[in-house]
Amino acid sequence: MSTSPSLTFHDGHSIPQLGYGVYKVDNEVAADLTGQAIDAGYRHIDTAKLYGNEEGVGRAVRAADVPREDLFVTTKLWNDEHAYDDAIAACEASLERLGLDYMDLYLIHWAVPSQGQYVEAWEALVELQKRGLTRSIGVSNFPLAELEEIIAATGVTPVIHQIELHPYFQQRELREAHAQHSILTQSWGPLGQGKSDLLENPVITGIAAAHGATPAQVVLAWHLAHDIVAIPKSATPSRIVENLESVQLQLSPDDIAAIDELDRPDGRAGFDPAQKRD
Repeated sequence: MSTSPSLTFHDGHSIPQLGYGVYKVDNEVAADLTGQAIDAGYRHIDTAKLYGNEEGVGRAVRAADVPREDLFVTTKLWNDEHAYDDAIAACEASLERLGLDYMDLYLIHWAVPSQGQYVEAWEALVELQKRGLTRSIGVSNFPLAELEEIIAATGVTPVIHQIELHPYFQQRELREAHAQHSILTQSWGPLGQGKSDLLENPVITGIAAAHGATPAQVVLAWHLAHDIVAIPKSATPSRIVENLESVQLQLSPDDIAAIDELDRPDGRAGFDPAQKRD
């Protein structure tokens, strides 16, 4: 069984570098798929209120033949609950749906700059951490200016920033800012969500052939080599296992450099966080 390496947050807690994402996984099958992922060796599960599957994920976590303290569970605050009291209540509601006493990581899902409540939401997460409802706190999909603003306003730095990131969209400026603040970078859509030709790119397929690996394993190994946390999603049992096996793949410096060259100005597949309004 493969096991993921872990990276350490600046608050002292650690996160398994390769996790299992459940975006667009129906609640009815979330418990089964999450259970399969845990059985395969994943110890990091990423969900969100928006996904509508916290209940299923929680059932799998509670039923797992793995101690709770050995599992890392992330969920997220949705955009309509950024007001301080709403954010506190939203975290409590997520824990109730999960059936857990605490979560390992709670994220603000989007900054939504036009709404102007991201600082208030961050203040609520700081309080939630103090109360022990979440061990660590971070953000997702924040433009750099808003990320800097919440740090300046509260004196509290997120431990991690979850963003769209893959070889076609490498977010180098943001990653450099993260490094300056000791913020870990986490990738959603690490396999190029919405950019279906990434896994068919000849650079990726050539490296895969040379290593006897799958293109997805090569892309995930590239994330790991750059100390990026990644949460690939799959509903296919064989691919759930294959993705985790990427932790065993060691890319050469030349492999990594070749993939680094795939960055594109038009590589973004999802929403621009600066323009997200709901």
